[in-house]
Amino acid sequence: MPLTRQQFFTRRRPSIRATRQFVTLTLSEWGYADRLDEIQLCVSEIATNALLHGVPPGRLFRVRIEAAEEEVRIEVRDSGPGRPATQSPHADSENGRGLLLVSELADAWGDIEHTVGKTVWFTVKTTQAQGSAG
Repeated sequence: MPLTRQQFFTRRRPSIRATRQFVTLTLSEWGYADRLDEIQLCVSEIATNALLHGVPPGRLFRVRIEAAEEEVRIEVRDSGPGRPATQSPHADSENGRGLLLVSELADAWGDIEHTVGKTVWFTVKTTQAQGSAG
């Protein structure tokens, strides 16, 4: 049976750090820590996209964590329209590299469209430490 936990965050800059902390504490508690740096970077990127592209202002976005056997799945759902896509930003651009990083670091990623909003998810192959009960 998979372990799951979710939390809602406000669309404010401090929420990006809070999402990383939520994911880090949850996965550490469950004993999934061997790829935590990669997971933290990926969740930061997709949470930032939810903060920037979710509408209307004031809506929350949800972070959901699921861990089963040797895989962790992180989902971020927001109320914004459109589908995320990787793109090659201009060399002097400060933005536009987030999903490129996710596509390189995660084992898989994708999105699910909803009537209102979307969910962006990624998975990472990882193993639970021996003796961790979750």
